[in-house]
Amino acid sequence: MASTLSITEPSLAKAPFYWGIDVGGTGIKIGLVDSAGQTLAFDRIATRESEGPDAAMKRIVDLIRSTEQVLAVSDQVARIGLGAPGPMDLPGGLLVAPPQLPSWWNFPIRDVISNLLKRPVSFLNDANAAAYGEFWLGSGREDGSMILLTLGTGVGGGIIVDGELVNGVNSFGSECGHIVVDSSPQAQLCVWGGGRGQLEAYASASGVVQRTRQCLTDGQQSSLSGLLGGQDSELTAKKVYLAAVQGDALALDIVDETARWLGIGATTLVHTLDPGSVVLGGAMNFGGADCPIGKRFLQGIVNEFRSRTFDNVFEGTNIKFASLGADAGYLGLAGYARKEDQPE
Repeated sequence: MASTLSITEPSLAKAPFYWGIDVGGTGIKIGLVDSAGQTLAFDRIATRESEGPDAAMKRIVDLIRSTEQVLAVSDQVARIGLGAPGPMDLPGGLLVAPPQLPSWWNFPIRDVISNLLKRPVSFLNDANAAAYGEFWLGSGREDGSMILLTLGTGVGGGIIVDGELVNGVNSFGSECGHIVVDSSPQAQLCVWGGGRGQLEAYASASGVVQRTRQCLTDGQQSSLSGLLGGQDSELTAKKVYLAAVQGDALALDIVDETARWLGIGATTLVHTLDPGSVVLGGAMNFGGADCPIGKRFLQGIVNEFRSRTFDNVFEGTNIKFASLGADAGYLGLAGYARKEDQPE
């Protein structure tokens, strides 16, 4: 993955500054953000998982040092926000067993970064980081509390109550994709953790593919039928979405069914927390707010929620799409570092 370094003139920026480092299985997003949320520098580098964590840490640190030198801001950077996929030990600063990073298990990532850059580090689950990004600068910026559901290969989650992230005693707080929405013995299995009947098994991209493949195997007719005999990678959630745009009946049913499961999950979460706001992020949004299928998807979630909740709760809850896209993670990490550096 080639460097994509972009730099903004820092003269009008509001110091102090904060780095957000969003580690993923294939790529690492790194952004320098000022106290008002303006991005001064951004780059994305390849994770190169098989090379191990130490090699990646060196490339991260080299990029940060060279960028600070170019911008002449080293003395104005107060703290670093660091995010990664779980499972993790947040108090201990450890990546415990992230499935996307098998050679990084039990790696003390927080302290390694802190020691190399000589700065304090705020450590978060990547989905919680995205939630904080949307809360600080995105679709949740007018909210006091919110739930973020990130829809991708899996379903991630982030919960903020009265401005505070729910991280949990076992560093497992806000894992909304693992709430149970189907308790039947025949419920689908989650492709990542194997959990039966969990929201992730139904509302993730992998769940969409699994359910579509089953429908095609059962003989339902669709423009997607030609993909059934090929490799698993030939049938994707994006292709289901594109078929839905063309009016394919099965694809539209899958979109509607996914919305129904998300409506069930959202109801459970809202009845537990009553945050007033549910934000839908991640790449699997069926076109989002700018697409008729995305609007249908969102309305399906809202309709299911309406059918299962109380009138006053429905009226007081806003379900909406996220607005920061893939930037939510590094922005949220920088924002959380800012919060811990400047507690109100």
